[in-house]
Amino acid sequence: MSPAPAAPSVHELVRIRAEHPEAVAEAAARRQRRPLLRTADSSAPDLNPVTGTGAGTGTGTGTGRGTSTSPGSGADTGTVTAIGTGTGHPGQLMIIAADHPARGALAVGDRALAMANRFELLQRLCLALSRPGVDGVLASADVLEDLLLLGALEGKVVMGSMNRGGLAGAAFELDDRFTGHRPEDLVRHGFDAGKLLLRIDHEDPGSLDTLHAAARTIDAMAALRLPVFVEPFLCRRVDGRLRNDLGAAAVATSIAIASGLGGTSAYTWLKVPVTEEPEDMARVMETSTLPAVLLGGEVGDDLEGAYAKWREALRLPTVRGLVVGRSLLYPVDGDVAGAVDTAVSLLRPGRDG
Repeated sequence: MSPAPAAPSVHELVRIRAEHPEAVAEAAARRQRRPLLRTADSSAPDLNPVTGTGAGTGTGTGTGRGTSTSPGSGADTGTVTAIGTGTGHPGQLMIIAADHPARGALAVGDRALAMANRFELLQRLCLALSRPGVDGVLASADVLEDLLLLGALEGKVVMGSMNRGGLAGAAFELDDRFTGHRPEDLVRHGFDAGKLLLRIDHEDPGSLDTLHAAARTIDAMAALRLPVFVEPFLCRRVDGRLRNDLGAAAVATSIAIASGLGGTSAYTWLKVPVTEEPEDMARVMETSTLPAVLLGGEVGDDLEGAYAKWREALRLPTVRGLVVGRSLLYPVDGDVAGAVDTAVSLLRPGRDG
């Protein structure tokens, strides 16, 4: 049975943060954990890297209940109740991403400050995490700690976002400092993985600093036996703004660079976009044997088109799931549960071979 949340509502969350900051560490210590991947033969309990003790069920199935009000319903956003749920898909991951605000990226479509309302974001996240088949969440420390206190991370994969210093639109955007989670922070909280963004512009010297920091972070994560998801792009500035190159050659090159970082790739995963021409994905994904997840990116109004691209790419042998954020949390029709459920349905319940 899942422990009672430290904060039953976002308003109580604010009080606890002010009066009892130790509640974050306490919630992290008692969180029910699970393996990164559920497989058909999962039987060994998950180990907490701090205590060395089993903290998850290790059964390969997820149980629980989730209740929340749809953000589009006009209900009171002051109450959020969520306990993890979902059966999962053996060998694949469905992760909800919400690390955008820490980089100052708050826009969704034509809403410049859509993600600035933290109460609403938490409500949408709790709803998404409560849906069957959702494995976990990727976010910065503040968001993850809010979700911890709300009890929304029980039995979920928790991925900490590590480099947030390359603020959106800043002149130093490609000198992407590691201002978020450190490897030791992830261990201390008993989180399950880390994620770093690696954007490379051959004309921007800041890319080299980010490349070097990324390699050393991969080393540190491997030393702790923690998976790290590397999200690589080749990019360039167009009229002063960074643009990611999603052409087949650029994506393949970025995968090759990311795969070779660090003294070992044993704990490295890739987080990759679907190429500009989806039919190029099969060839591009042959660039590396590392396991990969697809990122959502800026989908805009064409969510159905994104689903079709993801569906095809998920059939590739190295692709092990989806990490999607704004397009599922802020769908055009406002139906968060529907968008998440459709994305989950794209994951095959089993894999060939």
